[in-house]
Amino acid sequence: MCGRTSCHLPLEALTRACAYRDRQGRQQLPEWRDPDRYYPSYNKSPRSSTPVLLSRRHLEKGADSSERIIAPMRWGLVPSWFKEADPSKLQFNTTNCRSDTIMEKRSFKVPLSKGRRCVVLADGFYEWQRHPGTYQKQPYFIYFPQIKTEKSGSMGAADNPEDWEKVWDNWRLLTMAGIFDCWDPPEGGDCLYSYTIITVESCQGLNDIHHRMPAILDGEEAVSKWLDFGEVSAQEALKLIHPTENIAFHPVSTVVNNFRNDTPECLLPADLLVKKKNLAHTLECRPMEKGRAPLSKLQRRGGSQGGQNCPAPHQRNRWTKRKLLMPTPHRRGFYSWPILLPQEGCCGDADGAASGLCRGVCVRMFTAPPKHNLTYWQPLAT
Repeated sequence: MCGRTSCHLPLEALTRACAYRDRQGRQQLPEWRDPDRYYPSYNKSPRSSTPVLLSRRHLEKGADSSERIIAPMRWGLVPSWFKEADPSKLQFNTTNCRSDTIMEKRSFKVPLSKGRRCVVLADGFYEWQRHPGTYQKQPYFIYFPQIKTEKSGSMGAADNPEDWEKVWDNWRLLTMAGIFDCWDPPEGGDCLYSYTIITVESCQGLNDIHHRMPAILDGEEAVSKWLDFGEVSAQEALKLIHPTENIAFHPVSTVVNNFRNDTPECLLPADLLVKKKNLAHTLECRPMEKGRAPLSKLQRRGGSQGGQNCPAPHQRNRWTKRKLLMPTPHRRGFYSWPILLPQEGCCGDADGAASGLCRGVCVRMFTAPPKHNLTYWQPLAT
C-alpha cells in the first residue's frame, strides 16, 4: 500500500524535474493548473493536495493528448457519482486501488474507462515494517535510485533562458500510476479533482517491508503511454502496471509517524543499530507500570540473587490471579495475553512461553484461541 509520501521541491524546481518530450520529440515543460494550491511537504498524507501529471486534453478539448499538465489534486478519490455534500463522508477508503480489482469496482472502473489516468509525483513514499512479535513498526523511505545525469541536449520548443538547466540533474522524482475523477458538489461550486494510487504485489526487494507497493512507472516511455489516453487504450495501459525492482530505500526516524511533522528529518537515513541500543537502554530504564510493586520493595522482601527481580519463594502466597477481560487482537482469530507469573530465578526458565523482562514480576505473552480461559497474576495490595 502507499499511505504517506514526500514532495518537497519548490514549484519551479518541480516543473523542471518533469521536463518531457512531446510527440514531435521536442523537449517541453508541463504547464501548471492552480499552482497556488501546491505546497511542498516532507510528509504528505491522504486528503492532502499533491501534484499529479495528466494529459492536457482532459482540461482542453482538442488539445494534443501527449502534452502534459501539472495540477494539485486531493489524495483519496471522490467518485463523480458521490451524492453527499461533504466528500469526507465517503464510507470507503480510496487512497489506494488494487490492480487486481480495478475493473471490478465502480469507483475506479468508471474513471479508467474515461481515460482519466494520471501520474502521481513524489520524492518517494514511506512504508512501515512491523517487527515480528511486537507492535513496533520501523518506517522506511522508498524512492528511485539516484544517478546524476549529464547536462546536455537542446530544449527545442521550450525556448527557456540560457542559464536554465537543460536537463534536470538533481533528485529523480518517483512516478506512480494513478486514476483521477472529477466530483461536482450537489450544492454547486468548483469541481473537486481527486486521485487514487494503484498498488501491486511488492517486488522481491520490498517483501520484507510490506506485501504491496505502488505501481511505479519506470522511465519516460511508461509515463507517456500511461498519460496518453488518446493513443493508448485502457487495456494496453494496464499492461504497464506491475512491480519494479528499480528502487532504493533506507530506514528513517519515527518522526514521520505523525503527519504533522514536516521537516527534512522525516526522510534522513536512520541508524538502526543505534536505535536498537537506545531501545534496549529504554527498556532497562523504563518506569514501573501501574499495578506493580516498586522494585525496592520487592528487593526488601527477599528478591532473588544475581540481579534477578522475581519474587522470592516465601512471597508466592501473597499473589492472586484474575481474569484478563480485554485480550489483545491477533491475526488468524487468535489473541495474545500478557501473563504475570511469580517464579524463582530467571523468567526464561518457564516452558512454553517467551521470556519477558523481569520487573518484580515475570511478564510473558501467550497466544491462544479467543475463548481460551487464561488468567494472569498480580501482587495483592499490602
